[in-house]
Amino acid sequence: MKGLPGRQTRGLPKGARLECIDNTGAKVVEIIEVMKYRGVRNRIASAGIADLIVVTVKKGTPETRKQVMKAVIVRQRRPFRRPEGLWVQFEDNACVIVTPEGEVKGSDIKGPVAREAAERWPRVAATASMIV
Repeated sequence: MKGLPGRQTRGLPKGARLECIDNTGAKVVEIIEVMKYRGVRNRIASAGIADLIVVTVKKGTPETRKQVMKAVIVRQRRPFRRPEGLWVQFEDNACVIVTPEGEVKGSDIKGPVAREAAERWPRVAATASMIV
């Protein structure tokens, strides 16, 4: 389909809590920074599907709690539109913890992963069990 490429709706502002769906030990994380986000003064940075974010672990194993890590958003509750006109919405907000180079730290991803995140991050796609 010709036209403008699908611009992802940013549905997760700074401070939002996400579920971590890999097996690194983190369960709930909070967004503290959105990488490569350029906003204006007093605007809260927000992130969408396939964005790289900096998170802090709020719930998880004692070794991972209070750690600052990088993550990729793989699901969001806010509906977003794909270029072919399809609207996509997930049941929860979820992320996967990655290294700064984009390698997935865990060895397993639970649940579906958005196609946009899988296309942008090949290592996430290789580890994911289901791509929607």
